[in-house]
Amino acid sequence: MHDLNDLTNAVLRHWHVWFVTVTLIVAAVIDGKQLKVPNWITYPMIVSGWIYSTAFFGWEGLGWSLLGTVVGLALLLGPYAIGGMGAGDVKLLAGVGAWIWSTDTLYAYCWSAVFGGVIAIGMVLYRKAWHKHAAQFVHIINEVATVRDPNQLSVIAAERKPTMLLLPYGIPIAIGTIFYFFLQGMLV
Repeated sequence: MHDLNDLTNAVLRHWHVWFVTVTLIVAAVIDGKQLKVPNWITYPMIVSGWIYSTAFFGWEGLGWSLLGTVVGLALLLGPYAIGGMGAGDVKLLAGVGAWIWSTDTLYAYCWSAVFGGVIAIGMVLYRKAWHKHAAQFVHIINEVATVRDPNQLSVIAAERKPTMLLLPYGIPIAIGTIFYFFLQGMLV
């Protein structure tokens, strides 16, 4: 009974972090099944983060929330621009930024990138297609270095998409962010 009371108190004390956690889990499950993070999750997450920050921290909180949203967008805008991930993933991280602001979003993103890399390597090894995907990775890096036009890179990526092993990036965003929350004691 004591553990249940402790958990209840932690959830009430850090309800906003738990809200983000549950939202990320739902988004990751949907992304895993549909390879898409739907707008009905991302837009309300962003707007509710702005509302939360304004209601509890005033105009300064809104400013920090808007900055967190911009940081979340900026961190994934490059990969999105060249066709490396979907818009839902970008908006999901923007939603995280709206709730936990810029610094925590940056650290959550770093952990998400680590978990994303590990998951991607695991997927390639599981399919026993290391040589194919390593060559494809080198080819993509060369394209980015030589083409340099995001619009053209996006077209090339769209043409290549059917041959790619796709990682639903909402999953690493969820795992990395929740792991960061755990490390920082933000869940208890």
